[in-house]
Amino acid sequence: MASVACIGECMVELRQAQGGASAGQGGGLYSRGFGGDTLNTAVYLARLEVKVDYLTALGDDGLSDEMIAAWNAEGVGTRRVVRLAGKLPGLYMIQLDAKGERQFFHWRDSAAARQLMSLPETDEILNSLMSYDVVYLSAITLSIYDASGRDRLFAAIKRARLLGTRFVFDTNFRARGWPDRDVAREVFAAAFVIADIVLTSTEDLLALFPGESRDQLMARIPSPELVFRLAEPVSLLRFPGATHEVRAEPMTKPVVDTTAAGDSFAAAYIAARLAGSDPVEAAQAGHRLASLVICYPGAIIPGYAMPPKKRHRPAASRQATK
Repeated sequence: MASVACIGECMVELRQAQGGASAGQGGGLYSRGFGGDTLNTAVYLARLEVKVDYLTALGDDGLSDEMIAAWNAEGVGTRRVVRLAGKLPGLYMIQLDAKGERQFFHWRDSAAARQLMSLPETDEILNSLMSYDVVYLSAITLSIYDASGRDRLFAAIKRARLLGTRFVFDTNFRARGWPDRDVAREVFAAAFVIADIVLTSTEDLLALFPGESRDQLMARIPSPELVFRLAEPVSLLRFPGATHEVRAEPMTKPVVDTTAAGDSFAAAYIAARLAGSDPVEAAQAGHRLASLVICYPGAIIPGYAMPPKKRHRPAASRQATK
């Protein structure tokens, strides 16, 4: 069975409860959960029957224990989670507007996950990347490490690629996580050069390269396989020998919360490619799952809401995403 390593950070999530706003107070009730972009993708990959491990660092506190239990319950592997004494996970809060668009507030500067690239266990974790068919991480993942940590991670990915591991980079960009945009541009460029598949969007790239055209933005990415999501529910695909446009099917339910739309798209796309689908079919699967996810509050939708499983053409391990 093909396997995926998702690298990143999971945080405690505080989400506004429906109908929880207090009149005249600007506040309200919040429900507590867990979330993080690559963790969300890992959960959806597991639900799509992909073998997936989550690579991160957590504390030795009760909240971290709950995270481990929740991931195990979802089928996400936790054997490569490092536990750090005296540390805690980060925390973020989501506020939604009337259209379901979200705003995030983070408390994560001292979170355990930020130390993953500078621990005694780091070499073992990085060497393990060679055992996976796909390594998936996002720009948010890269933003939590310092320059030295990013260099170690990129070097390990390059070594793993020599043995057939594919690197999927998601450009999920949050300006607050970077010291400045010049640093972010340099890191993005380094990731683009070694990525086998890039998942990106106009929202992410225009924040870094304002005023550039669609063609200019796509030309910045030399990766052999590119999924470029537009502001409307459309993806432009570029892969060897072809370019293609994939439109999402019209929504039949109201949008409740756009959290994890991109994360779930990534999971469905990777799962479909690993199962033998071509990029067009994979993007269609990504749009289908994302369209479901945004109809529910929070990053992870109820299990019963997942789409019916679709059988794909069988594909050999380490070859499906090439």
